[in-house]
Amino acid sequence: MTTPAPAFWSPRIGALEPYVPGEQPRIANLVKLNTNENPYPPSPLAIDAIQQAAANGLERYPDPASLALREAVARRHGLQADQVFAGNGSDEVLAHAFFAFFQQAERLLMPDVSYSFYRVYAQLYGIDCELLPVDPGLCIDVDAMAARARGGCAGLVIANPNAPTGIGLPLARIEQLLAACPERVVLVDEAYVDFGGESALPLIGKYPNLLVVQTLSKSRSLAGLRVGFACGQAHLVEALVRVKDSFNSYPLDRLATAGAVAALEDEAWFQATRDKVVDTREGLSLQLEDLGFEVLPSQANFVFARHPERDAAELAALLRERAVLVRHFRQPRIAQYLRISIGTREQCGALVQALESILGVQ
Repeated sequence: MTTPAPAFWSPRIGALEPYVPGEQPRIANLVKLNTNENPYPPSPLAIDAIQQAAANGLERYPDPASLALREAVARRHGLQADQVFAGNGSDEVLAHAFFAFFQQAERLLMPDVSYSFYRVYAQLYGIDCELLPVDPGLCIDVDAMAARARGGCAGLVIANPNAPTGIGLPLARIEQLLAACPERVVLVDEAYVDFGGESALPLIGKYPNLLVVQTLSKSRSLAGLRVGFACGQAHLVEALVRVKDSFNSYPLDRLATAGAVAALEDEAWFQATRDKVVDTREGLSLQLEDLGFEVLPSQANFVFARHPERDAAELAALLRERAVLVRHFRQPRIAQYLRISIGTREQCGALVQALESILGVQ
């Protein structure tokens, strides 16, 4: 007799609803606009650094403190190394932050439309959440969040610019949240901030409850290396280190660290590739509007759009038949939107041509 697999699981595992990442298919000549990857390669300096690291020292463990990377982040943002935590992609950093800061008696507050991994972390750690509705324009309702936070909470989590909408908040609104929740951590996930958002990093010295999380996957074209970091006052970083060293002392390998440091130091490459993505985003938004789409204002490396006369799931399927991949979320309030990553001009042109064919535009 075979015992069903769930009989061996811990009780919480069966109830988990794991995060579903964007599809990574192997289709010839695919126009892949579904996972917010940068369409341009990383800095040549990063590639050289990775190759040099591969030739020297892989028989040794990497630095468990990732000091070289933390110092590089600190130099770039005017911080101290003890105000920076490095991890295996921003997803791991976020997971450690949820464990370190939000296991309080009260509820954790977050928008109802945001990065869906947040709810997965909460479920994994048994954190009770309260989802606060975004406004009719799909903007985070800062006033409602601040008012609710004043009544007591385990903390606040937002993405800025938000995902999957791409809409950003100005710093004054972030400060409103920080002031409303002074006794708990306010986590600001800035995965897309380099494409037009306003970073909260300059506020770290002023607010002991601010934790800012960023990644090198998007604007630095290093999604394949898995490098993320968090910045906050030293007492917050210390908590993250305690979690890391109770889980995995060596989350970043030598190749990732070397490539990340070199990428952070190549400002010219970063600005050139970032600017191309932003320029293409603005052009694509206009083209989509010409095709009848409603496009939300984006400060990210993607756009969030819907067509008032066509079903989003159907459009995504028809695009896939034409080897163009975009992301569709079957979630309340956003089920009629498509999230379209910004590719090269040629890739975005292929998307527009496919949509013209689907929509019957001559």
